[in-house]
Amino acid sequence: MTGFPRYAIYYAPPRGSALDRFGAELLGYDAWTGEDLPFPGGVAEAIPDWREVTSDPRKYGFHATLKAPFALAPGKTEAELVAACAAFAAGPHTIPNFRPVVDSISGFIAIIPAERSLPLEQLAADGVTAFDGFRAALSERDRARRNPEKLTGRQRDHLDRWGYPYVMEEFRFHMTLTGRLDSTRRGSVLDMLRGRFAATGIDSLSVDRIALFRQDAGDARFRIIGNWAMRPAA
Repeated sequence: MTGFPRYAIYYAPPRGSALDRFGAELLGYDAWTGEDLPFPGGVAEAIPDWREVTSDPRKYGFHATLKAPFALAPGKTEAELVAACAAFAAGPHTIPNFRPVVDSISGFIAIIPAERSLPLEQLAADGVTAFDGFRAALSERDRARRNPEKLTGRQRDHLDRWGYPYVMEEFRFHMTLTGRLDSTRRGSVLDMLRGRFAATGIDSLSVDRIALFRQDAGDARFRIIGNWAMRPAA
């Protein structure tokens, strides 16, 4: 069985920012405080089962994955992981900046880059490698939960090497807003979310910080326990 607590290194927007509030309110959960939030007005009326539609991403909080959830390796401590996050943020880094759009990705609806960003891919790869020494090896049960028979050969290699299949050239930045939707439903939900996102006026996203999330038990939600602004390269 997976050990707890589990940790993840994510991008999370600055607390209280327009993007933070947009995502947290749609998910009905604030990962900064651990509190439930009311959905924005009109959402539940437009999508009556919105609570169920967002149940999966609500567990993780509004974020984009840099290092997927992991239990600590034997001998590693939370304090050491916190120090490693601070050291990583100290960089320096080329700060990715891109135009965000709402679109479908693998059946989910998420905020994604409008165009490919090489600095973003490099940052994600750096995060995967920098924190891997803190990750406990996958158990057979955890590996099986990833359905390796449905992965490509390269994704299985990544799963076995890095504990997660969607890293390196398989990485796709996404800030998830829904669970997986049937294609017959996806269009109406996508239209609603695109309209709401356009109303925020957000037309640029800088991945300029990392956050450390912790999950204390299998039925618990992830919460932010630390965040660090990244030092940009000169």
